Amino acid sequence: MQDKFNENQENSRRRPTKNSRRFAIIATLVFLVMVMGAGLGFITASIHTMPSLKGDIRPAVSSQIFDANGKLITTIHSVENRLPASINKVPKNLQHAFIATEDARFYQHSGVDPRGILRAVWSNLTDKGISEGGSTITQQLARNALLSQDQTIKRKIQEAFLSLQIERQYSKEEILEMYMNHIYFGQGAYGVQTAAQVYFGKNVEDLNLAECAMIAGIPKSPNYYSPTSNLKAAKERQGVVLEQMVKYGYIDSLSAAKARATEIKLAARPKTATAPAAYFTDYVIQVLIDKYGADAVYKDGLKVYTTLDLEMQNKAEEAMKKLPTMKTDENGIKQPQGALVAIEPHNGHIKAMVGGRGNDQFNRAVLAERQPGSAFKPFVYLAAIESGFTPASIIADSPVSFGGWSPVNYDRSFHGSVTMRTALEQSLNVVAVKLAQQAGIDKTLYYAQQMGISTLVLDGNTNDRNLAMSLGGLTRGVTPLEIASAYGVLANSGIRVEPTAIVKVIDRNGKVIEEYVPKEKIVVNERSAFLLTDMLKGVMTNGTGTGAYFGRPAAGKTGTTSDYKDAWFVGFTPDLVAAVWLGCDNPDYLNGITGGTVPASIWKSFMSGVADKYVARDFVKPSGIIAARVSNKDGLLVNDPNNKDGRSEIFVEGTQPTKVSTVPASKDSKDNKDGKGKDGKNTNNDSTAAGEQTLPPPPARGDNTTIAPPPPPKPNDGKKN
Repeated sequence: MQDKFNENQENSRRRPTKNSRRFAIIATLVFLVMVMGAGLGFITASIHTMPSLKGDIRPAVSSQIFDANGKLITTIHSVENRLPASINKVPKNLQHAFIATEDARFYQHSGVDPRGILRAVWSNLTDKGISEGGSTITQQLARNALLSQDQTIKRKIQEAFLSLQIERQYSKEEILEMYMNHIYFGQGAYGVQTAAQVYFGKNVEDLNLAECAMIAGIPKSPNYYSPTSNLKAAKERQGVVLEQMVKYGYIDSLSAAKARATEIKLAARPKTATAPAAYFTDYVIQVLIDKYGADAVYKDGLKVYTTLDLEMQNKAEEAMKKLPTMKTDENGIKQPQGALVAIEPHNGHIKAMVGGRGNDQFNRAVLAERQPGSAFKPFVYLAAIESGFTPASIIADSPVSFGGWSPVNYDRSFHGSVTMRTALEQSLNVVAVKLAQQAGIDKTLYYAQQMGISTLVLDGNTNDRNLAMSLGGLTRGVTPLEIASAYGVLANSGIRVEPTAIVKVIDRNGKVIEEYVPKEKIVVNERSAFLLTDMLKGVMTNGTGTGAYFGRPAAGKTGTTSDYKDAWFVGFTPDLVAAVWLGCDNPDYLNGITGGTVPASIWKSFMSGVADKYVARDFVKPSGIIAARVSNKDGLLVNDPNNKDGRSEIFVEGTQPTKVSTVPASKDSKDNKDGKGKDGKNTNNDSTAAGEQTLPPPPARGDNTTIAPPPPPKPNDGKKN
């Protein structure tokens, strides 16, 4: 009896559970039906509102570019430079290059390739780059010819259905022909025939394999891979295309190798009148095309509001007229060339940009990767400060060898024991190398990368993980834009803000499609940034950069490569950072020009010209920094009873020590006995003589081990057209 009662009780408990499950299943089914209905409705609406295959009925409208004050800089006209070519005249190598690179299954799919989409999705999830994307050639044709570049679900649905229609209506050969005649190749060139003439001065049917591979590589990012703007990047992209052609059996490895070795002869570039801020507007157009596509830029009537200040731009162009002329090269370009870029460090706004003398299209401010020389040393000193060194730390400027390499100073002499401040002011090479070894090579590279240098090579047989990098001997080099942005971190108290040229983009209907929001990241301790900034102020008042001093609180660093092929001055105030580079395109020699001469003079001229834009102020000292005076004679602090005549003020972090150093000088410097150089002058103007062994070890802060930096960021190749 009791058992039966218990069974009834259990059954009564089960019934609500079964009913709940049944209700949940029904509710889920209803929800799925509603979602499917809404989805089908959305798809149906998207199909009904998509354009017909007869073409886009909207008239083309020119876009406009404005400066930071709303002044019109230039108008981008919608006239297309297009010469159609029959598929019969397009070389098979060029056809195969496009198919191998853009859509390897072009002849197998029906407009949309699920396998290609899955491959692209997997690549994005695993962050592994692939040579061809998820969009088919047919989809790219539909998007470029009939749709916008909006990254919306509606546009993607329309693109897919249009692609299916195109495949039913046209043959594969017709689709490929339309695609190659419609696609944008940079430099105002639409279609393969125009591209062949613009870049190589020949008809499309006359292109060789090397030229075909280069042409096919351009659409991935038309302005970045344009051979006339960036031949180095174009050659790298050409290699990728040839690898894809080998992979899919269109050519063999021997043919690919011969094509890589084939000399590329570009067509002579026509001389054009210099437009206002030409290099800057070209840069803005490149960014817009990579993001929205060429048709949006040239036909959709965009209003682009930029960060440029035309008055500051005019001052930059005026300052760059100080460039000397040593020769005119075979392309009619005056040499040496130069670049200047100025950025507001607190918001990343590019206020001025000069990419050369204005008689060519290569924007050196953005694209030229050149050796920075001593302009790279601040990253070494930052790593040292983060490892416990202070501006008053004593380092022996004495002979040293590393694996058979013996660094030397610019003046070919040694200066005895000096403070770290003096070593930076005088740009002593030996001290920089010793500091890099003590603080750690990877730590220096880590901070350089965190501050914005993306060109570092950290892997492979040839890389930057060596002591030569402390003197700016890099595998690739740096660009003026990136090194200016990196120095801006110091001006902005350790906060990095991504540089930008565009504030807002509005479409033809007045809709805001892009609005810039500063991307900020703390990458350096603010106290370390201040200490290094204070040392760099001394470069301009007491050191190699005095030629750049213009009467306001400013900090900066000169840079000169050992072979006199590159000269730099990079400097900043609390409100503006500017980088000036000088060098030949070849590169050729500068006949002894150093960073402290012409580049410093150009920097001073520009900064003086724009000074009234900003209120004069000094760098803000953060909490935790104390000031102390040390003797020029013996390195003792002023409050030490043995110190009689302290003069020089230094800043140190944390608790004030009783002495900087009292260790006798090392005996390994033959030319610096008693702290005197070869000329007999006293070189110990910051502290007592101290041997190399007095270098303090990195403190136990948790960062005293070698820091393995993350891999360099991938270059922004843009999106496929």
